[in-house]
Amino acid sequence: MNDSPGCPLADVAAVYMPRLSEISFEPGLVAAVDQHAAAVCDALVPAQRGPQGRTVRREELADYVLGFTDRLTGADWAAPMGHDFATLRLTAICWLIREHDLLGAGAS
Repeated sequence: MNDSPGCPLADVAAVYMPRLSEISFEPGLVAAVDQHAAAVCDALVPAQRGPQGRTVRREELADYVLGFTDRLTGADWAAPMGHDFATLRLTAICWLIREHDLLGAGAS
């Protein structure tokens, strides 16, 4: 999963972004992805009060993805047909990529 020389966020998005549309009609999966996204945010950005909320930065999320996928590789993990912890976490990362425009023109 990390073998390409490109951005780890682009690699994950290429594989797992389609799962966002797959889960859109499954409220339980939407809630699970939301919880995973919140857990990733908690790991990356301390809770902030006020109207601006949390800002997920591309570099920090890319580092998180590298660590997470390295652990998956070390465990000889293979993506299942369904949804396990890892696929939900990777799908949540895609949600964060999309919501914070981390691969778009405004990415920093």
